[in-house]
Amino acid sequence: MESSHVGSDDFSRLFEPDLITPEQHRDRVRTEYTDQPEVRLMLAVMEDAVATYQRYAADADGRSQRLFEEAEDWINSTDTSWPYSFENICVALRVEPAIVREGLHHWREKRLGETTSGRKGLYRFPFRRVNGKRHSITLRERHLRQTA
Repeated sequence: MESSHVGSDDFSRLFEPDLITPEQHRDRVRTEYTDQPEVRLMLAVMEDAVATYQRYAADADGRSQRLFEEAEDWINSTDTSWPYSFENICVALRVEPAIVREGLHHWREKRLGETTSGRKGLYRFPFRRVNGKRHSITLRERHLRQTA
């Protein structure tokens, strides 16, 4: 029977750290897309516009209507000549502008139907910030929105 013998040099190499260069480290570690400050700002602009649109969609007073119309005009604009246009923000956030517009339009139609039938409910902000990350935003669960 042969005995396998591990030399002390071989044994110590088992515990040596793997050395990598900074370039190799950067290739392995990727930051989140939304960690970029300009993307977080775009996300905040989009969040504010959607919240303003929804908050004032069914209000009849002059100030509320003006705020709603400004948000609606920005959302419906197809202008791409300035960095914080709706179209450019949608591209940066990787969402389809037409789908966002359509969703908001359907939401408003439903909301206006509720107010004409006398079921006007209290407006609830549709976004919830996730603890630990200021830039993470999620939609509330449907059952939580209805009971909140």
